[in-house]
Amino acid sequence: MMSHSDVKKAVLAYSGGLDTSIILKWLEDTYDCEVVTFTADLGQGDEVEDARAKAVAGGVKSIYIEDMREEFVRDYVFPMFRANAIYEGEYLLGTSIARPLIAKRMIEIANAEGADAVSHGATGKGNDQVRFEFGFYALKPDVKVIAPWREWDLVSREDMLNYAEKHGIPVERKREGSKSPYSMDANLLHISYEGYDLEDPWTEPSESMWRWSVSPEAAPDIPEYIELKYKSGDIVAINGVAMTPAQVLTELNRLGGKHGIGRIDIVENRYVGMKSRGCYETPGGTIMLKAHRAIESITLDREAAHLKDELMPRYAKMVYNGYWFAAEREMLQQAIDYTQVFVNGDVHLKLYKGNAIVVGRRSEQSMFDERLCTFEDDQGAYDQKDAGGFIKLNALRLRMSALARK
Repeated sequence: MMSHSDVKKAVLAYSGGLDTSIILKWLEDTYDCEVVTFTADLGQGDEVEDARAKAVAGGVKSIYIEDMREEFVRDYVFPMFRANAIYEGEYLLGTSIARPLIAKRMIEIANAEGADAVSHGATGKGNDQVRFEFGFYALKPDVKVIAPWREWDLVSREDMLNYAEKHGIPVERKREGSKSPYSMDANLLHISYEGYDLEDPWTEPSESMWRWSVSPEAAPDIPEYIELKYKSGDIVAINGVAMTPAQVLTELNRLGGKHGIGRIDIVENRYVGMKSRGCYETPGGTIMLKAHRAIESITLDREAAHLKDELMPRYAKMVYNGYWFAAEREMLQQAIDYTQVFVNGDVHLKLYKGNAIVVGRRSEQSMFDERLCTFEDDQGAYDQKDAGGFIKLNALRLRMSALARK
């Protein structure tokens, strides 16, 4: 077991906010170690560069700030959406899917810097501590993990502000009403809100809370049509314009937010055991899920599609609980990706008042055959007499069961 004195250098997942600014100082004092900061730009906004100035002011020598938006969407978000993953019927896993990428890069930096430990600012009540640390241990089994919230005696925001004042840590105090009271997490896939008045699951969130989308009531009265092009299960173009993965999600967020798409208010079951109420905005992801299921509907074999649907809740739970690097998730991903080879084509959607409505789908690999299902003359494509034997054979066990009961 590594002791405090054995830690000479630690890599900290650093946002520049109150929590991680305090953790930076706390690590230096408690472990008497050098701290390397890592800030991942996953599309959360302009606070990324603010982190650099704060790290410099904190005396940090090695500062990593990296634009990881393309890798995030290409290697994490898109594979997850090939699975149509959704946790407990509603949550599109926006926070969950970002953690393994951050953990991976932190271990790479730790190896490059010769660091002894990695540290994060997740609390001991939530899922993120699990997700980060599962990632750390999966990629570097002997790494020392420092989770300050499980070690220090700071238990409230007041405690943290007092600590900051005592140690000369600058705290940005915005004018009353200008700073969100919610605990928020944002990346290209979503933005989440927890805490404050949301801790009462009966309280409706105020309209002022939402950042990315208008309310459905305030959305345009005229619907907007868009066309998405798929190649091997991933969107490669919007309205005929080729785009990178991050560009796709950025544009779908803009379109979805404009039309009030992607807001949810849920109570979810955390991995650590408690129930938690959270609100999420996932405009682009909501459109992606609807469109992907539409293109699969004409390109996937029935049983392959149904098996995917049966496996999806397990896959989603793996992502939610932090098992991205586990063998079972990687095994399932191989199977899912195999099904996507012929998931190619176009999906036509109507965006209107909080809804993403599929109005068309087409593919050169489509399994939909109009001759087989037409109500008009199918010119011999399907012999309806064949259905009689099919029904009798499949009803045989039902008939035998009924006879046995008499």
